[in-house]
Amino acid sequence: MTFEDLNLNNPLRNALADLEYVTPTPIQREAFSKIMSGKDVVGVAQTGTGKTFAYLLPLLRLLKYSTDGHPRILVLVPTRELAVQVASEVEKLTTYMTLRVVAVYGGTNINTQKHMVMDGVDVLVATPGRFFDLALSRAFKVKHIKKLVVDEVDEMLNLGFRTQLKNVMEMLPERRQNLLFSATLTDDVETLINDYFFQPLKIEIAPHGTPLEQINQLGFSVPNFNTKSNLLELLLQNDEAMNKVLVFVSTKKLADYLFEKISPNFPEKIGIIHSNKSQNFRLRMVEEFAENKIKILLATDIVARGLDIVGVSHVINFHMPETPADYMHRIGRTGRADLKGIAISFISENEEEVHEAIETLMNTTITMLPTPEDLEISKELLEVEKEKMGGDKFYYRAADMSKSKGAFHEKLDKNKKVNRAKEKRQARMAEKKKSRRRKKK
Repeated sequence: MTFEDLNLNNPLRNALADLEYVTPTPIQREAFSKIMSGKDVVGVAQTGTGKTFAYLLPLLRLLKYSTDGHPRILVLVPTRELAVQVASEVEKLTTYMTLRVVAVYGGTNINTQKHMVMDGVDVLVATPGRFFDLALSRAFKVKHIKKLVVDEVDEMLNLGFRTQLKNVMEMLPERRQNLLFSATLTDDVETLINDYFFQPLKIEIAPHGTPLEQINQLGFSVPNFNTKSNLLELLLQNDEAMNKVLVFVSTKKLADYLFEKISPNFPEKIGIIHSNKSQNFRLRMVEEFAENKIKILLATDIVARGLDIVGVSHVINFHMPETPADYMHRIGRTGRADLKGIAISFISENEEEVHEAIETLMNTTITMLPTPEDLEISKELLEVEKEKMGGDKFYYRAADMSKSKGAFHEKLDKNKKVNRAKEKRQARMAEKKKSRRRKKK
C-alpha cells in the first residue's frame, strides 16, 4: 500500500510528494479509515513509527474550510518542544491548504499567544495548562472544537497534568471525536479512556515493550559518573559513525556538569537542553541538532520526550532511566523512519535492577560489550554517588551497626537529677497516715 491508496485529497497528496513520503507506516495504515469513520480511537504504537501523521492525515482530510477563526482541532501534548514539532508537522502537510495552526505552551508570554489565537486558528496544538488558561481568558470559543487528540498521554500523566487534562476534557463539547495516541498504555491511561471515551476502536501495532527491530541495543558496565564521562568522550572521538548523538542524563545538574566537563573537547559540536534553559535556547539547540550544526545533544527526559528528529545515529543512556517504559521512549529517538539506529547504555552497579526490568519488559537482552582497553577507570565519586545503593532510586546506605554498643552511656554528675518533689510528696503522705493513726488511738 502507498499513500495513493488512501482516501486523501490532492493538497495532502502533493504535500506528501514534496516530503518524498510514499509508503504509510502500519499505524498510519490502520488508523486512517478508523479515524475517518468519526469514532473514538486509541492508537498504541512504538515511538518512531509515525503516530503524528497517523492522526493528522485523516483529521486534515476531514477538515472543511472555515472563516470562523476558532479552533476546530485540538492536539494536547505534554511538552513545549512537542507542541512546536507537532505544529511544524501540520505546516508540512498543509502547504497546499488554507489553514492556520498555532502552538501554545507555558513558559512564554500568555498575552502574545492570546493575540495569535485571536487572530484566527484552525488547528490548536497546546499543553494542557496553557490551553486551559487561554480558554478561561476567552481567547477562543471551545464549542467549535470537534476533534480532540491526546498525544503522549502517559507522559502527560507522569508530568502531573492529570487535573489540567481532566479540566480540559470536561470543558470541551460533549459531541466530539476523541483520539489518543501513545507508545505505552498504563492503568492510568485506561482509566482516562474509560471516563471520557465512547466505545473507542483500539489499534495496537506492537505490544508495549516490544523493541524496534531496527535499533541495535548495546551496553557497557561502567562504575561511576567520571568513568562514564571518559567512556563517552572515547566513543565520540573514535567512532566516526556517531554523527548525530542524543545523550540522556538523569538530572539538570548532572547534565550541566557533564557539558562543562566534555564540551572543551568538542568545540561548537555539543549542545544541551533541560527545563532550566530558556525556551528560545532550547528551540535553538533542537534546531541546530536537527540541521547537523551540532552533532551531540545532552538532554534530560522531560525535554527530550517526543523529539522527532530524523537521522539520530545513536542514543546514549549516560544514566539509565527510572522506569523501563522511559527506556523505550528514549531509544525510540533513533531508528526512525525505517532507518537503522544504535542505543548504548552505560550501566553502573546501582542501575542493574532497572537494567533487568528493561530486559524483562522487552523480552530480550541488551548486548553487553567488553570495557575498552584504553578506557580510563576513575575511582573518584561525585557527592551524589557516595554512600548510595540499589535500583533506579537511590537510598542512603545505613551505618554499620555491627560494632555498635547501643545508645547507653554514663551520665555526667551534673546531669544526674533526682526528683526531690516526689520524695517530699511521699514524705507528706507518710506523715498524714501516721497522724490519722494517732487520732484513732
